[in-house]
Parts: sequence; C-alpha cells; structure tokens
Amino acid sequence: MSSDQRQVGFGGIWLPEGEDPRQQDEQAVGELATYRDYLRHYRLTLELKCQDLGPEDLAKQSVPPSDLSLLGLVRHMARVEQSWFQRVLKENLDLPRLDEDDPTGGFHKVEPTQESVDEAFASWREQIAGADAWLDSIDDSILGEKRAVRPGEEPTSIRDILVHMIEEYARHAGHADLLRETIDGRTGQ
Repeated sequence: MSSDQRQVGFGGIWLPEGEDPRQQDEQAVGELATYRDYLRHYRLTLELKCQDLGPEDLAKQSVPPSDLSLLGLVRHMARVEQSWFQRVLKENLDLPRLDEDDPTGGFHKVEPTQESVDEAFASWREQIAGADAWLDSIDDSILGEKRAVRPGEEPTSIRDILVHMIEEYARHAGHADLLRETIDGRTGQ
C-alpha cells in the first residue's frame, strides 16, 4: 500500500471530533472506577478497529506465519475475559476455558465467514457482560483480596488481575492498530 492510499482518519484521530464513544466528559473517581474506565476504553478500541470490515478482512493474517488477525484478537479476548473473570475472579477454576483445544489462545484456524465473525463477537460480548456483572457486584474495598490463578500457585490480588486485564487489552489494541493499517491503511488513536 502506498502512502497516498493511506486513510489516516480524521486529523490523526480515529473518528471525527465528538463522535468517539471512548471519550467521556467526566473522569472516573476511585480505583475500581478507574480500572473499569480503562477496560471500557480498550474494549471499545478493539471494537472500533474491527468496525466496517467484512469476514475476509477480519480474518486476514498480517505477518505470516503468525496467526494474528483482528478476528483472532476478538476470539482471544473472549477467552481472556472468560479465564480471568469467570474462572479466577469468580473462583471457578474448574470451568473449561473457551477454545481450550487451541494452543494459540483463539488465533488458530480463524474462518473468514460471517458465521465465524458473529460467533466470535457474540462470545466476546457475552464474556464482557459477565465480567461487568461481576465488577458491578464489588467495590474498592476488596481489590486487595487474593485469588488463586492456578491450583497450588501463589494467589494474586484482584487489583493485579484488573491491571493485567488493562495491560492485555492495551497490548492487543496496538496489534489491532497495525492489523487495521495493513488492511485498508486506516490509522488513528
């Protein structure tokens, strides 16, 4: 793709001024509210980077032999949400992982079909809803409580897990930026 074909968004931003759903008028107050605000922002970022693309583009691998694709990121983040919120934070480690048979964490064998896209986004949104329901049930006072990540290992705090979730989304939002740029040249925050 040549530089004259690049679509650089709206003056370096992804959406026109005032149309970005990630922007809020009020700043979050409190530790948990801040974590939730960052999670919301990065979840929306991943969704925006996938917006207006068909199954072929969403499943496109940018740098073969890597399995990395936008659709793979959505599947992976559904798995990450499920593992951390449903298994670890809700203390249900016996719950089978999503895509447990995929050692790549959701990136392998991504099908470029509308059915695959619908399934991936439905699963991801279901896991986000479950995570948000759990987050609605807690407050700042329990963020120091510990949860076992794996049987027999040292537990980690809820706070650390939430920061890890933000880190996971932030890292993959960077991947999504690059993937989207290879598809249609669109860039922006």
